[in-house]
Amino acid sequence: MKTTFDIPEDLLVEAKKTAAEQRRPLRALVAEGLRAQIETRRRRKPGPGGRRPRIRWVTVSGELAPDLEVADREKMTGWVRRHW
Repeated sequence: MKTTFDIPEDLLVEAKKTAAEQRRPLRALVAEGLRAQIETRRRRKPGPGGRRPRIRWVTVSGELAPDLEVADREKMTGWVRRHW
């Protein structure tokens, strides 16, 4: 489908250079960029009910929680999920 829109000249020049370097049409570069932006926005959409999940901050006065192991990513993620 064809459409027309305005692009700042400096952005168009860079986009044409990038498309040429990648040996692909400008329209493919633009379509890829639009798809990436749309996908990023979809991932940030609020959860059920139209609200984003609330963050529950877990704090411990002066030191790390006794059972929290920050050296192991899996154990740390598990701890956060258990305490959320």
